Amino acid sequence: MTARTTKPPRFYFNLRSPYNFFALADLERDHPELLDRVEWRPFWEPDPTSEKLLAETSPGAEFPFHPMSRAKQFYILRDVRRLAADRGLALTWPVDRKPWWEPAHLTWFLAEREGLGRTWAERAGRARWLEGRDICDPEVVRELAEEIGLDGAEVDQAPHHPLVREQGVRALLDVHRDGVFGVPYFINGSEPYWGLDRVTDFAASFAPTTVPAPASASTTAEPPAVPAAGRTTDMSHAGGCG
Repeated sequence: MTARTTKPPRFYFNLRSPYNFFALADLERDHPELLDRVEWRPFWEPDPTSEKLLAETSPGAEFPFHPMSRAKQFYILRDVRRLAADRGLALTWPVDRKPWWEPAHLTWFLAEREGLGRTWAERAGRARWLEGRDICDPEVVRELAEEIGLDGAEVDQAPHHPLVREQGVRALLDVHRDGVFGVPYFINGSEPYWGLDRVTDFAASFAPTTVPAPASASTTAEPPAVPAAGRTTDMSHAGGCG
């Protein structure tokens, strides 16, 4: 009998979500060693090209979209403000003028190839949430990518390159196959952990007796502007909204 292969622990991340940004910051602060032990898996809302490729590659595979109500939008604003204050972060809420998530997320594959996947996720997250940069703008993505040592011309071509698009479709299929419906989303063994308030539980699943309690801060952050309505995913902590 062939032994069942155990999948490595996975971290489904998204560069749009403030909850993902907080989760990554918490892990960097409290459990940085785990970030080198997990497989990083990008999760983003696909554009029409990616949706078409996904349907052609695996008929029936769907990406989890959910409509966001106005009440939910306002809840997120308050929630994110509280969470930022707890961490001593003064967020600058970004304005996504023309939402297109492929440039930033497909660039991650180029960065990962160079051993810079984590560096790119961290840089893009800071740019979006601390600097108010529009990471849907290909020019902004190129500038940020060049900062960490990537080739700007290659970054420009990433959303148009068939092989990079193929990598993106495989990543979206992983989202479907692992049953991921929101971010941050962690899996260790057969156990899934969804949301910011499950970061400590995920960390504890590696070493239950040695995981320290998370730290907190009390600096006040500026309230963000109202995000645009539209389709979204559950980019939240469990029990909250996103």
